[in-house]
Amino acid sequence: MRAAVSALPVNAPSRWEYRRYDPKTERLIESLCALGNGRFATRGSTPESVADGIHYPGTYLAGCYDRLTSTVTGRKVSNEDLVRLPDWTALRYRCLPDGAPPGDWLTPDHPTLRHCRVSLDLRAGTLTRRMLFHDAEGRRLGVTHTRLVHVGDPYLAAQRTVLSAYGWRGRIEIQAVLDGDIANEGVDRYRALAGQHLVEHQAGVEAEGTAWLACTTATSRLRIGLAVRTWARPPAPVGRVCTATTARQTFLLPIRRARPAVVVKTAALYTSLDRPWADPAASSVEHAAHAPDFPTLLASHKASWQRLWSEGGVQAPGETGRVLSLHAFHVLQTVSPHTAELDVGVPARGLHGEAYRGHVFWDELFVLPHLVLHFPESARALLMYRHRRLPAAREAARRAGAQGAMFPWQSGSSGAEETQRLHLNPYSGRWLADHSHLQHHVGSAIAWNVWRYGEATGDTGFMHGPGAELLLHIARFWAGAVSWDTGLGRYRIRGVVGPDEYHDAYPDAPAPGIDDNAYTNVTAAWVLARALDLYETLPSARRAELRTQLAIRPDDLRDWEDVSRRLFVPFHRDVISQFHGYGDLTELDWDAYRSRYHDIRRLDRILEAEGDTPNRYQASKQADTLMLGYLFRPAELARLFRHLGYPLDDELWRRTVAYYLRRTCHGSTLSSLVHGWILARQQGEGAWRYCQEALLSDITDVQGGTTGEGIHLGAMGGTLDLVERGIVGLDPGTDGLHVDPVPLSEVPSSSFSLCYLGHRDVRISLRPGRIGIRVAPSPLGPVPLVLPGDRRESVSAGQERWFRLSKR
Repeated sequence: MRAAVSALPVNAPSRWEYRRYDPKTERLIESLCALGNGRFATRGSTPESVADGIHYPGTYLAGCYDRLTSTVTGRKVSNEDLVRLPDWTALRYRCLPDGAPPGDWLTPDHPTLRHCRVSLDLRAGTLTRRMLFHDAEGRRLGVTHTRLVHVGDPYLAAQRTVLSAYGWRGRIEIQAVLDGDIANEGVDRYRALAGQHLVEHQAGVEAEGTAWLACTTATSRLRIGLAVRTWARPPAPVGRVCTATTARQTFLLPIRRARPAVVVKTAALYTSLDRPWADPAASSVEHAAHAPDFPTLLASHKASWQRLWSEGGVQAPGETGRVLSLHAFHVLQTVSPHTAELDVGVPARGLHGEAYRGHVFWDELFVLPHLVLHFPESARALLMYRHRRLPAAREAARRAGAQGAMFPWQSGSSGAEETQRLHLNPYSGRWLADHSHLQHHVGSAIAWNVWRYGEATGDTGFMHGPGAELLLHIARFWAGAVSWDTGLGRYRIRGVVGPDEYHDAYPDAPAPGIDDNAYTNVTAAWVLARALDLYETLPSARRAELRTQLAIRPDDLRDWEDVSRRLFVPFHRDVISQFHGYGDLTELDWDAYRSRYHDIRRLDRILEAEGDTPNRYQASKQADTLMLGYLFRPAELARLFRHLGYPLDDELWRRTVAYYLRRTCHGSTLSSLVHGWILARQQGEGAWRYCQEALLSDITDVQGGTTGEGIHLGAMGGTLDLVERGIVGLDPGTDGLHVDPVPLSEVPSSSFSLCYLGHRDVRISLRPGRIGIRVAPSPLGPVPLVLPGDRRESVSAGQERWFRLSKR
């Protein structure tokens, strides 16, 4: 791991640094050094450069989507995208030495660049880029950009540029640009698709020097206002030029040794999504013009980050701890406490780029467990995003001839299914049918998060209200999705796709979908059982209300119970089958493919380019059946299988784990996370290898260029959950906070604070052989604990206790 993260200084645990400029890694750096506040984020791009094959500046607002129609292979295709907004960071400069002609406009790609260092301060939430240019005449120019996206004020961002002359004096010409000539073009696979989402531009500069730009999204008609106040020292504006899409202010600043030139851009972003609504352009001008100066903004921004870290940070030793800090940083930037005020979900690629079109998938399954324990209000808001789209999910089910709620695999603004029906294989250049909308297991993920939220918070208002509606509507969908198989004496779920997207049909089948995906069926049974449990706890008036809302007949609940006990789970060779017929597929020659290809993670693209398909093989993209071990502790999973009438002991599960470990190519960054989790919990060989890959998946860009299109938020949130729920063994329940650590020598200790049943600051500290629990003073009662061996303890408010852990 040390070699893989050598860019991170050992003596600076709170900094993430890149110490040289390399065009090949610039997009990766832009994603990993993006700054955000839960409302909007700006990529860590250099201010000097425009979008080209190397650089890609981008700012994205949570929930700002727009739909365009493209023509692909003769077909009209409609896609909704997270919109790339105007660039507020753009800054150009060139040197005008005394007695010499003007120099070139300088960028990191200029041949006179000698040094470059990019430093992301995780604790302060700032990005600093330092460069030194050195020309043939011996003149040097040092440039330092410091950027922040304010965590305390969700409308503000700022950037300070300091330019220092060495060995010359003269002037420096600076152009501060607000650029609205922007399109979505950050993902090569989408280049053939329409991306011009911003229309009806207007731009101007106010008398006091605040530039502004107003525009509208083409179809969704969201109004956007962005203003930038530019301050320079010494003040020397010489001109301003505005077009419909751009506002440019020019400054000529004297510069000499020990007298640097300084430029500060302070940006304010408003849209018609804001509440209360006001004219976005006017609001942005007002806010930018009256924003504090840069030192004041920086101080308040750092103080806001300090509060966030006290609630959402996970401390662990060494390089693992530094990577976890980076992951926590990006989770907090995407779904911060500001998210509680917004109608947004968990974007799978953060607010960091345009991959997956900014859509919301099931990745919340890997992010919400951490949020529930640290920022329950944000977790509740993200679940309310799903609840507000419950009518759309019910309509989708109705159109499919089903009942209840069928949530989309990819969700955006409205809750309609946004999954593309065609996708490009860059290996073959062919556009192919996409059947991933058949992944109905996303409904079970939503239900699981609802249940976990209720267990950890005790929020009966939510659980008896929106939570009950979500859980019961999803259960009703599963109860109606089954068909009875007389020969098996079991219910079956046919024509779906599981988490392993490489299997979307049987070989040579005329229609897509596979039958009885084990993960889908088992989680559907769990949803039905939990829905019945919750229904029984509801007040009688609420039960009557929901019976009317869901049109539940007297026999329906008995049917739900029956389905929850008699759903079919396939087996073969004494292991759980990924789906019915999986064991009949051909074994792939793994050695041959590994010898022919450097990387076989995207085995689906490799096989399709060869005229083949992964549907023929026992070769999975990612953890599918093994996802059951991620959601449920071993004892809970065994109870669930007993409920279904199947035995599941430790040996059967170990065989199943070993079977799929050999047949998975980890085409998703979530896959190694799940495998590492399961092996760590069962103390299996090689656990740390998978955990390490999950930790480094974005940092080392294991998928070859995808991190530059946006981080993988589920993988980042999942590594935090790996420590808290996996290694420490936290499992909030109504009977107490379960703590069941597993020894993992690579992470011998960790500590973090969490929220549980109203307690806002419960401090957990894991050390070799013992665990400490401190509860902050509060009027609430003690925190009940369930330790290994079903040992019952409690820690009172204002108390700290340490417990010894028996060896496994």
